[in-house]
Amino acid sequence: MTLQDTPRVPPSARYWLMKSEPDECSIDDALAAPGATVPWTGVRNYQARNFLRDAMQVGDGVLFYHSSCPEPGIAGIAQVASGVRPDPTQFDPASPYYDPQSRDDAPRWLLRDVQAVRKTRLLSLAEMRQHPALENMRVLQRGNRLSITPVEPAEWAAVLQML
Repeated sequence: MTLQDTPRVPPSARYWLMKSEPDECSIDDALAAPGATVPWTGVRNYQARNFLRDAMQVGDGVLFYHSSCPEPGIAGIAQVASGVRPDPTQFDPASPYYDPQSRDDAPRWLLRDVQAVRKTRLLSLAEMRQHPALENMRVLQRGNRLSITPVEPAEWAAVLQML
């Protein structure tokens, strides 16, 4: 990977791992979307929502992770592309992410747009577990099921080296 293949992140940027089921939105789907940008809908965990709302910044780097599939793992590189706004799926009774307790004047669930930068080879969980620099990465911790987790700068660099 060359420098021009990675997102241009500001010096104060953070890094994230964001999980998506490929049947719902894969890295290929994101790359095919207008501007290679998709709304990151369906976050229904308060801790993940708080990361999205309070800690993410436009330009932050994202490891695009495929989950709930035969071989989960990192499938691409992306970046946070928008500020936070209400997730419209919480108001749609036909959506699997509908939340009848969420109100228009006080939405519970938020989203940000994510812009795909490039597809990578699939970096599986098994391969990540073998790399000592990733031993503390949240996605590898027992019981971690969050759809959005912070990634340390050293972990980001190690993953980029592995891709």
